[in-house]
Amino acid sequence: MSGVAGQRPVLLVLASTYPRWQGDPEPGFVHELSKRLADRFRVIVLGPHAPGALPREVLGGVEVVRYRYAPERWETLVNDGGIVTNLKLHRWKLLLVPGFVLMQAWWAWRLCRREKVDVVHAHWLIPQGLIAACLQLLPGRRVPFVVTSHGADLFALRGRVLQTLKRFVLRRAARATVVSHAMQEAAEMLIEDLAKVAVIPMGVDLDGRFTPDPRVQRLSGEILFVGRLVEKKGLRHLINAMSAVLRRFPDACLTIAGFGPQEAALKAQADALGLSTAIRFVGAVPQSELPIYYRRAALFVAPFVEAEDGDREGLGLVTIEAIACGCPVVVGDLPAVRDIVGSPEYACLRVPSADEAALAEAVIAVLSDPVGSAAIVSRLRAHLATRFDWCAVAHAYGELLTRVSASPGTDRLPEESRGPV
Repeated sequence: MSGVAGQRPVLLVLASTYPRWQGDPEPGFVHELSKRLADRFRVIVLGPHAPGALPREVLGGVEVVRYRYAPERWETLVNDGGIVTNLKLHRWKLLLVPGFVLMQAWWAWRLCRREKVDVVHAHWLIPQGLIAACLQLLPGRRVPFVVTSHGADLFALRGRVLQTLKRFVLRRAARATVVSHAMQEAAEMLIEDLAKVAVIPMGVDLDGRFTPDPRVQRLSGEILFVGRLVEKKGLRHLINAMSAVLRRFPDACLTIAGFGPQEAALKAQADALGLSTAIRFVGAVPQSELPIYYRRAALFVAPFVEAEDGDREGLGLVTIEAIACGCPVVVGDLPAVRDIVGSPEYACLRVPSADEAALAEAVIAVLSDPVGSAAIVSRLRAHLATRFDWCAVAHAYGELLTRVSASPGTDRLPEESRGPV
């Protein structure tokens, strides 16, 4: 084990998306993993500052350092949709990218030197993986790193230059992980050493937060959507499908929990279809309150699609959260979701992506048979528990990072590490 004898090795986590404060509704999977690694490592997370966030704090045993990359009111590159979406919608934000990357690189180099970092975990190939790779070219000890791709960085960042940068990152990494088998195939097209790439998903708290509650009665007609309001979530197709659903179930309603750049357009779409009384936008919901929605809904729908720029879901953790709470699900059939509902037994839960007629039929089928749907999701929950619970996921990442930390020159683990936990 590297590091000082008797002390935990130091893990530096590089991230873009990270909670700005306790209870932040922004995706928190990097933090959830980091805090579960704090028993093995001294974990330092380096992420971007945002308006209202503290420059430094400790969250769940994790030391969080937030670097400044622009005047505070302009630090808007990450939140409310993600970097890729924000750049697509607001081209002027390209001006923020150099400062965003250079300042994270500068802070990462300082932390590696000052804190004697043993291993780096870079979330996203670009820019965090690129930063970790470039750190090895700077003066000082070469700190080994693991890079994890979550989807948008692999699928949406296209072009010859970006593909070249991604190959550079994967060559320099000790190991690379992706969160689904569909992503594994895409990542392996960028690298000759296929043994470097393993499938280890992000997790869900299946024992504590996301659990069924038999005391809560499900609302017979409530359809639930949870997620960022961006193109790849496919919400506009679900809104269009609601007209057919309402003809069969006039009392049905759609609850939308989330926020993002498409909110105004989606509300206008609902109004234009005359569905404003049947569709409720509740805005951002903290992770701690999501189980309330999952436990009472008759059905959760994740109508995933591939965006015009190629962006698509890497896995779809919200689907697992719903299943964990015993909520029946219907999902858009993209390759990534087959890690969750890919078994032939669960084919009825998948609908062709962007097929609004099929989506409406699937929703109607679930609402028509709540008992049968509940039985299916109960079996599915048991099937997913050993693969996606945070305990198993954090153990897999902990083992990987420990081995890389102990053996910086080793870029392979045993063959059984390839594939899902």
